[in-house]
Formats: sequence, structure tokens, C-alpha cells
Amino acid sequence: MNIEILLKKKIQDALKKINVKVLIKDIEIVSSKDNSHGDYACNIALKFAKLFQRNPRDIANDIVKNIDRSYLEKIEVAGPGFINFSLSNEVFATTIKEILQKKDRYGQFSYSHKKKINLEFVSANPTGYLHLGHARGAAVGDSLARILSKAGYSITREYYVNDAGNQINNLGISTFLRYKELFGHHIELSQDMYHGFEIIEVAKKIKHEFNDSLLNISESEAIEICKNKAKNILLDIIKKDLKDFNVRFDVFTFETDIRKNNSIEKEIDYLKHNNLVYEQDGALVLKTSDFLDDKDRVIVKSNGEFTYFMPDIVYHLDKLNRGFDYLIDVLGADHHGYINRMKSVLEMHGYSKDVLNVSLIQMVRIFKDGSEMKLSKRTGQTITLRELCEEAGTDAIRYFFVNRSANTHLDFDINLAREQSASNPVYYAQYAYARLNKVLKSSPDCSLDGDYLLLNNSKEIDLMKILGEYYNVIKNAANNLEPYLLTAYIQKLATCIHAFYSECRIVGNENINLTRSRLALAKASTIVLKNSLNLIGVKVLEKM
Repeated sequence: MNIEILLKKKIQDALKKINVKVLIKDIEIVSSKDNSHGDYACNIALKFAKLFQRNPRDIANDIVKNIDRSYLEKIEVAGPGFINFSLSNEVFATTIKEILQKKDRYGQFSYSHKKKINLEFVSANPTGYLHLGHARGAAVGDSLARILSKAGYSITREYYVNDAGNQINNLGISTFLRYKELFGHHIELSQDMYHGFEIIEVAKKIKHEFNDSLLNISESEAIEICKNKAKNILLDIIKKDLKDFNVRFDVFTFETDIRKNNSIEKEIDYLKHNNLVYEQDGALVLKTSDFLDDKDRVIVKSNGEFTYFMPDIVYHLDKLNRGFDYLIDVLGADHHGYINRMKSVLEMHGYSKDVLNVSLIQMVRIFKDGSEMKLSKRTGQTITLRELCEEAGTDAIRYFFVNRSANTHLDFDINLAREQSASNPVYYAQYAYARLNKVLKSSPDCSLDGDYLLLNNSKEIDLMKILGEYYNVIKNAANNLEPYLLTAYIQKLATCIHAFYSECRIVGNENINLTRSRLALAKASTIVLKNSLNLIGVKVLEKM
């Protein structure tokens, strides 16, 4: 049962009886921090006192007089006009029944008008392995996709492959030079070439396939072959690493495809026709400062080359032309200045700036044995996603990397992630599931159809209340694009599960109905905990 919606509708109906109309979205329900003040509170009377031109306590009292009291144990006016609600155990009993009936579908929203959202994340250039920065973007982006889908949106997960331009050309040259080196040739890599060990590994694969045949053709042709081979090999490795990280994509869009059919040239013609660009020192400059940007942006350099921003413009317009209602980009924090320039372009085409939402990902620092790890021990270079998973495990990384707001810096302690104690939030949550699962496995033949009104222990009530808040957590996490709200909920739920397990004897009671009811509560709790962990890409463990 969506308790928040239940209370909002009750308040809305009570206000109708006194000829006051409010929208559901304008009614705010919050959980009470102090149980003596009830389970939930509402400030509607204070919020609309000026509009109603009445004393807020009088408005609150009118609501209390006219409200439907089903599922309510007590309702009272407090302070200057707050309304406090204490729920009856009947609400919690209904929640257990709903969870057991819906199972994985519990907490799922279904909107009559599904909004189509394109969620782009990771989008690392296929010029090397995924590293630490990509890992957090992958965890946040994939978790957002799961949460938004749960909240009723139609989500397309997209990876944009920058397979054109100078970076890819340099990849081809770097790979060809490493290929020549394997045949004893002396090479020199300039600063703008790729020096990573993975390029050597790619060159070895190309040597295995072509032997020395690339040395017997023109250098430009050999570089082109190396470029395409390296790009595809590295992209396949990226896809494999993402799959192992429990991340999937629906669409891979390539910059080379975006550039087809003179799409960039057509966009430039549009911008010129609408007087949105000007020439300066031989370059073509976009008038983004007329919209949201702090300065204008070059889109074509004086040498005729496109800046990286130009294909990105066409790419974002392409996404909207494919019928998406909203675009979400998950980008590194260094892209902060990118946001308003892209929103400006979309406004140039008649779109609202709000059609694009950008979630910025701050940096991660890795600590082990009390010291910061800055480089890979294996290669002396940046720590890769695969190495990180080998060190700490996918579940721990997925959990910790969304355990803080994406726009805050994160310190990840490998030792803590490995620790099997309550200090490790991943272990704490997975152990909560395993404890209840063990009890349920030991009582496979016991019916779960008990008298749920018997669940009146404070630990049982706390647990049932948390289960009833699941819908609200999903909605808030989706609306705010913040997966960390799920991890906060998971910790609260795990804490209540451990307290329930420790204080309430689940099986072996003389009262068989109480045993059935507690087993039902245990089962409902495992369902919601498993669902919650799944939304951030973390697995449950059947036993520990």
C-alpha cells in the first residue's frame, strides 16, 4: 500500500467537504522523527493558511473533523497547525498482503502516459579500458535506469561511441606504431599518442591476425586498419567489463553514424539561416551567450575541423528526433560548463531547457590499508574497472559508488568493502536478507496466511512501517535522480530487519497464527530488500 498516497487522498477528500480544492501534488506527507508524534505528519494547513485567509489550526481542525478515519488509529492537530497521523495495524497488515501478492512488482508505478527517457551514461571513448571515473558513472547511470523504470518511465539506456575525430585517429597511429614495434622497429610516441599497455595488447592481437602484412601496404592504409581493429577490440572489452559489472545498454550509437548524410553540415546551415552563428578569426562561433551560456562557443575551427561540441549537438537533436520526451546525460564533473551550452542549443531549436537533465559525477579516491591508491600496481597507470572489481567485488563497488549523492566526492575504502561486519553496509544488508532467508527455508511447509494484526511488537511495527515507505522512496529517488536515496532506505530496512530478528521469535511460538504472521513479515521483508538491492545492481546472498 502506498501510504503517502493513502493519506494525501484522505486529506484531499476532507478539504473537498469544506469546499477547498487542492492538487495531490501540493499535499506533503513526511515521516515523523519522533514516534510520540505519530507515524506521519502534514503541513497543508500551514502551507495554505494565507490563501485560505484562515488560522492554520482552524483549517487543520476542519480537516481532522472531516477526514475518513479508516486505517487511522489516531489523528491530531499539533503546534501551529501540523496534522499528525498514527496508523492502525490494519494498514500494515494490508501492506504485507500486497507485498506477498505482488512480489517483485511491489513498488512498481504505472503511469497512463509513459514518458520516454533517453539515459546516456559511461560513453567512454574506445581508446582504452574503463577506469575508476567510468566505474562510478556506470554504477550511477545503471541504477538510475532501474529506478526510473520502477517509477513507471520508459527508459532507453544509451552509450555514445566517439569513433571519429582526432582521438580515434591517434588511436590508429598509436596502435600501428606498437604493431611495428613488435617486429623490432624503433618507435617514438608523441605526447598526444596513447601510451597505455592496452594498446600493446591490441597490437599483439592485430599481429596475430595479420602477421607482418600491414608492413607491406601503404602506411595510411595500415593505420586505417589498425584504427578500426583497435576501436572494435577495445569496445568489445568495454562491453564485457560493463556486463560483468552488471550494467547493460539498449543502444550503442556511433559518432560515425551521426556524421552520415551530411547531418552536421545541415545543422550548420540551420544555424546560419537563423542567424545563430558568426565568424571570428576564420572560425564559426555559436551564439550560446544569447541563451543560457556564459560565452559563445566555437563549433568549426579556423582550419575547418569541427570541435567536439558540433557532433554532440547533432547527436542530442537526433535523440529528440527519435521521439524521446526527456534526455538525461550522466557526465563527469569536469563537464559542468557543458550543460548550459547544450541547453542553449536545444532552446535554439524550440525545445525547453528542461528537456535535458545532466547528472554530474564527482571523483572517487580509492584507499587500501590506510593509503590512497592512485595507480594500478599491475600497470603503473590508472586503476581499471576490472582491477577494482577483482580487488573489492562488484556488489561492494556498485553499493558504495551510489551510497553518496553523485555530485559529492567519494572515498572508497577497499578494506571496509571486504569487511564482514555491521560496519560494511553491503555486508549488513546482504546478511539481513540471508538471516531471514534461512528461517524461511527451514519452514517451507508453514502457511504465511496468519493474523497480521497480531504483529504489534514495536520492532514488528517499525519494520512494517519501513516496508510501507517503499513507494515513496522510489518516487523521490526517481524525481531527484539520486540513487543514494535507495541505499539510505536499504540501511534503514536492514536495521529494522536485524532488530526484528533479534527481538521477535519467528518460529517455535505456541501461537501458530503468530508464527505464520511473523514468517509472512519475514518473507515480505526479503522481497522488498531484494528488490531494493536489485535497483542498485547488487545481488542478495541466499546464505552467508
